[in-house]
Amino acid sequence: MILSDREIWSALERGAIGITPVPALGAFSSTAVDLTLAAELRAWPHDSVPTHERIRPGVPNFNLVQILERLTQSLQIGVDGYEVPAGALVLGWTIERVKLPHRSRLAARVEGKSSMGRLGLGVHVTAPTIHAGFGDKEGDPDYPGTTLQLEIWNINRVPIVLDAGLPICQLIFEEVHGTPEKGYTGRFALQGPGVMPASPTPATTSAPRPPSRKGRRK
Repeated sequence: MILSDREIWSALERGAIGITPVPALGAFSSTAVDLTLAAELRAWPHDSVPTHERIRPGVPNFNLVQILERLTQSLQIGVDGYEVPAGALVLGWTIERVKLPHRSRLAARVEGKSSMGRLGLGVHVTAPTIHAGFGDKEGDPDYPGTTLQLEIWNINRVPIVLDAGLPICQLIFEEVHGTPEKGYTGRFALQGPGVMPASPTPATTSAPRPPSRKGRRK
């Protein structure tokens, strides 16, 4: 079952969902909440790939982090934005950190926005699922969660300029049938500093006042 905006707010209030900083009221739609783009990107080479380069993820001891460190370039979005050329792929992060304690029995999906899709801009190449337990650091209830890494690509023939703070994607929350035996422990459960070098560390801000609880389902 997909959570409505009222249920998302209720889950935020009781700690079943963590989003830091809490999105502004205008970021909520009836069944989703928008997240925004951080200033840091890592760009894959677009027109200057060495001819000898090959990536073979099926070999033993394949190390994705080392590949990303070696082949992608870290950059910051400036005041004039960052131009994503036609056919290019860049990795970005959300400003917001997300936490889904697995005992809350909630998971989420990160999806693109139609306003971006109609320009030919995608925000995740594959695997939109955010598993129960994502961003939840066992033994540290004050841990703010983990930024979401986005695979942003431009299938348009026209360059698209990204600005820091752009509403880049939306989260849709769903109930998990039953309580998972354990939370998500994959390589990206606590992604960010220490896993993907120089990933952003967003500042926290005070939460806006949520909508009235009048009529909210108990």
